[in-house]
Amino acid sequence: MAQVLEFKLPDLGEGLTEAEIVRWLVQVGDVVAIDQPVVEVETAKAMVEVPCPYGGVVTARFGEEGTELPVGAPLLTVAVGAPAADPETGTETEGSGNVLVGYGTGAPPARRRRVRRMAADVVTSVADAPAAGTGSRGDGPVPVISPLVRRLARENGLELRELTGSGRDGLILRADVEKALRAAAAQEATAQEATLLPPATLPTATTTTTSTDGVTRTPLRGIRGAVADKLSRSRREIPDATCWVDADATELMRARAAMNAVAGPKISVLALLARICTAALNRYPDLNSSVDMDAREVIRFDRVHLGFAAQTERGLVVPVVRDAHTRDAEALNAEFARLTEAARAGTLTPGDLTGGTFTLNNYGVFGVDGSTPIINHPEAAMLGVGRIVPKPWVHEGELAVRQVVQLSLTFDHRVCDGGTAGGFLRYVADCVEQPAMLLRNL
Repeated sequence: MAQVLEFKLPDLGEGLTEAEIVRWLVQVGDVVAIDQPVVEVETAKAMVEVPCPYGGVVTARFGEEGTELPVGAPLLTVAVGAPAADPETGTETEGSGNVLVGYGTGAPPARRRRVRRMAADVVTSVADAPAAGTGSRGDGPVPVISPLVRRLARENGLELRELTGSGRDGLILRADVEKALRAAAAQEATAQEATLLPPATLPTATTTTTSTDGVTRTPLRGIRGAVADKLSRSRREIPDATCWVDADATELMRARAAMNAVAGPKISVLALLARICTAALNRYPDLNSSVDMDAREVIRFDRVHLGFAAQTERGLVVPVVRDAHTRDAEALNAEFARLTEAARAGTLTPGDLTGGTFTLNNYGVFGVDGSTPIINHPEAAMLGVGRIVPKPWVHEGELAVRQVVQLSLTFDHRVCDGGTAGGFLRYVADCVEQPAMLLRNL
């Protein structure tokens, strides 16, 4: 006899309290396998596919796409057949045993057992369940992994079955979807004698808005809501101050060109700045800290988990490079590339976006020279980097055209005074101007 089990929205990590349903991956009446993703949700930190710990038939879903649900609210119910003996162990099994953060997976709480096969009156075989995250291309599966790729195609009415993936084993990538959208836009432009929009303006998922009498209201939710809350808290709680300095980055750019002239991965400016940053934090560790006002303590961290600001179609995110102080420029470069690609694909996990102790913000990519960044709460400081541009500069007593960059440091005045902040920023500027100074730290 079938047993109907309720699967609730789990805490997906770092104490998240709610998530928005982006897309249901199953319908009522579908057969699901144990640990098969059943819904795609967007939290304040990342887009996540949520697996169901039960195998059986979906009997109900709770919440439409676009609905925001609190942690612990019902997601769906599954009809599970009477447990059968595991053919390998001879023991009865009922749940996946994979524990999601803040949520146990056992059918009754006292025991976690796995269902290998459903009763005949519920499903013929769990193996008949569709593969997680795939549709069908004729008689075969559509090779798509990224939820963002599926979402981008869905929002623009693009049939994934008609695409040929450029990834490994025919995997459909975001670039394939964007290429198809550009081709469709080009055809439409030809027919209507319109101008083709550049790739950066391709339609993407947007937050629901309401417009009345010329006023548009956009709810602060998801990534945008999380950013708003965090920045407001930072401004409210942290007495921040900012100092800045112009630096001659000519030698840094020459050093980078020399490094990239040899075989191997190309090193980014961000990776070199990160290496300088970790060296500066080694000298001025007060800035690698946080403040606990309840305990009235400054917490200094021995390890540098370096966050970096990344602008994506979903909004501003700050991925974190763990143990950045142990990595050289090449290793930092590889991790920046990995996290940036994950950010663009919408596959960053909550763990990728939390735990930072210091943030590097390269706003120069937006073509601006300077800024006064808001500290990424609960950190104590952020280094901002403007664009590197040719400017008149006095070099060795003569006026010359040099590659100049403005560096800014916003810091929590509770953890240190201006002398420490100024010393940190001056050391960063000196390393930018004379990269050989980093050899002292080796």
